[in-house]
Amino acid sequence: MIDHAYFVALADSVCALAQAQERILLNLSAESSNFLRFNRGAVRQATHVDQVTSTISLVSGKRRLDLNTGLTGQLAEDCKTLISELDSLRARLADVAEDPYLLLPESASSSHRHDPGVLPAATDLIDAVARAASGLDFVGFYAGGPVFRAFADSLGSRHWHHVESFQFSWCVYASGDKAVKSSYGGTQWSQAEFARRVSNDAERSRLLARPAKRLQPGAYRAYFAPAAVAELLELLSWSGFGIKSRRSGGSSLETLVDGRATFDERVSLSQDVAAGVAPRFTSDGFTRPDHVDLIVRGQNAGALVSPRSAQEFGVPANGASASESPDALRLGPGDLPANDVLARLGTGIWVSNLWYLNYSDRAACQMTGMTRFACMWVENGELVAPLGVMRFDDSLLRMLGEGLVALTDQAELIPDGSTYGQRQLASVTTPGALVDGWRLTL
Repeated sequence: MIDHAYFVALADSVCALAQAQERILLNLSAESSNFLRFNRGAVRQATHVDQVTSTISLVSGKRRLDLNTGLTGQLAEDCKTLISELDSLRARLADVAEDPYLLLPESASSSHRHDPGVLPAATDLIDAVARAASGLDFVGFYAGGPVFRAFADSLGSRHWHHVESFQFSWCVYASGDKAVKSSYGGTQWSQAEFARRVSNDAERSRLLARPAKRLQPGAYRAYFAPAAVAELLELLSWSGFGIKSRRSGGSSLETLVDGRATFDERVSLSQDVAAGVAPRFTSDGFTRPDHVDLIVRGQNAGALVSPRSAQEFGVPANGASASESPDALRLGPGDLPANDVLARLGTGIWVSNLWYLNYSDRAACQMTGMTRFACMWVENGELVAPLGVMRFDDSLLRMLGEGLVALTDQAELIPDGSTYGQRQLASVTTPGALVDGWRLTL
């Protein structure tokens, strides 16, 4: 697997080949990951993946070409590969149309993050699951290990990012279509915390044997666990925070931006790279601020601006990716202790997870989706029965505005569990939310 010395040597060799009026950019992505699948509490598949991929870019004036390729992690061989790719880019660059919105850093920069974390060895994780899930129909998928991102250019920029993180998603299956779904992720594995979560799931799974509570469409008091809040915020991120979506009229926070609506003053949202696992630099070499305010005390405080949007709209870039979606979104916690959630909920719905989320009215920030996986009916502060699957349709501006009762006092880091092609470094950090008047439609 690659290390910082490999990256520096590779970058120095390749970036030194820039000719007059040229600029070379090099991005590296790598991982050394364990992937473990479990069924009935026993390991069913154990895989380890080491991979290194690169994107080399050649820029001249307003023309740019990129080329992606896999690398071996062997310095001499990888230098030869990238030099050959660079020759290929030179041969084709003159045929590329100029890009009027191309923007790159004007000076060199650098950063270095090395976060080894605390992760379980594969054998220890297998033993931990066997102990915690004994007697349970436990089905899960674990992905963990070091992930690397690096950037270099011919100006002299050198950025290195190495974090060790994990994401473990599982279900405790009850019967039929009933299961309790949970996840645990971050950079600091705790056997005690994992065992606590599985124990709570086992207790809730026994409630699934009770007859399901059938609710009529209407407005209900509801508590959203952090996983459910994260799903709502991920949908909001599709179009809510980017300057381009706001300037083009496609933002789901349009009414917030123009002052016609607000969140509750307890709601503050930010792009908080310092608190997440995403790198502090972009794929073009821009250094990213540790913190970008998006919503402060319920009011619009800013937008994410990519380099292309900065060129198009004449505003400063602030480290956003091309999609202008946050990859380290953080909702600040409130003051509701986690142990008091059921008592404060009283009678209503415990929402563990949501699925099939989409906008029903983007301009109004109106979202629709389904409940799933052990959403429970609560009476007098006690879980009493599972709920059948139901659809909701409500505005997040209302839910976290006039409908917000409380946010829990601790925020949970929920890493992106996507592994297609490679493990991702996005995350949402969020507390749970207690809401009045949540609108179920069928």
